[in-house]
Amino acid sequence: MIKSMTGYGRARETRDGRDITVEVRAVNNRYLDCTVKMPRVYIFAEDAMKKRVQQAVSRGKVDVFVSVEAAGAAQVTVNRELAGQYAAALNELAEVCGPVAYRVTPDLLARFPDVLTVTKADDDLEAVTADLCAVLDQALEAFNAMRAVEGEKLAEDIGGRLTSIETYTGQVEARSPETVAEYRAKLNARMQEVLQSVSVDPQRILMEAAIYADKIAVDEETVRLRSHVAQLRTMLESSEPMGRKMDFLIQEVNRESNTIGSKCNDVSIAQVVVNLKAEVEKMREQVQNIE
Repeated sequence: MIKSMTGYGRARETRDGRDITVEVRAVNNRYLDCTVKMPRVYIFAEDAMKKRVQQAVSRGKVDVFVSVEAAGAAQVTVNRELAGQYAAALNELAEVCGPVAYRVTPDLLARFPDVLTVTKADDDLEAVTADLCAVLDQALEAFNAMRAVEGEKLAEDIGGRLTSIETYTGQVEARSPETVAEYRAKLNARMQEVLQSVSVDPQRILMEAAIYADKIAVDEETVRLRSHVAQLRTMLESSEPMGRKMDFLIQEVNRESNTIGSKCNDVSIAQVVVNLKAEVEKMREQVQNIE
């Protein structure tokens, strides 16, 4: 079943002491345009995550948002030598200030630069990348599930419009021969009126009617229309991305509709063609949402 290009998916999981949240959001776009927004400390995993998106999505403007709260072990060390120097300097300043009660405290020394140093163990880049991609896969699964639901609605709407196009095509096919008969009758009546007493050559009437019939014949166009509709129905059932192919085929449907409209010199057929083109235009708008 076809999928919509728009969708949203979210996943959250704690892996190896990291609380990882990944959100995937997409809107329509002619090609695949993927952007990954994540903390700079994890930027090494960006390319791997983009490849995962490319495996799951063929086109659309896809934004991936990654947030990580790491609770990994960290080590705090005290620079005793530097702390002693700060303490000595503070005591010296206290002497300058005169006989005042003063005591250097740990919390005071901790405020000075480089007295306390926080160090963190180096991450295993491959393991972290695998964790981020695993959560991304879950978000993409939810994302694709939403797109599939939207795609089902699109397929239902387009299928209904294809049925309408088939109905209008049948009306054109039924009406077209009638226009030839009407033209033949009008031509005969006009020539009778003009020539009056002179007899009308029936062969000439038949020849003119045949020329007119050939001029307004839309058999080829209606056959191609039905063929295009059948192909579009097959595409709606495909599990492969079909948006671009459907867009191209709808252009062909529109071209056949225009040709029928230009050939048929009949008010009723012209109205049918107007309705047909309206359905084609609505269908074209819907196809713009298909992956």
